Amino acid sequence: MGDATPQVLIPELAELVKSRQLPLHRLIKRYRIKDLNQAMHDMQSGVTLKPVIVY
Repeated sequence: MGDATPQVLIPELAELVKSRQLPLHRLIKRYRIKDLNQAMHDMQSGVTLKPVIVY
């Protein structure tokens, strides 16, 4: 881990997202700032892997 070359890895990840082989939309969920506690709960309970706070 940690030995990836960003110039190679980022385009590869972008292609995986574009080809729908890496479903980022299933890994993140957006929350309003007022729902911060719910975001933390959802992350801890496995509802989402990456809560994104939008304000």
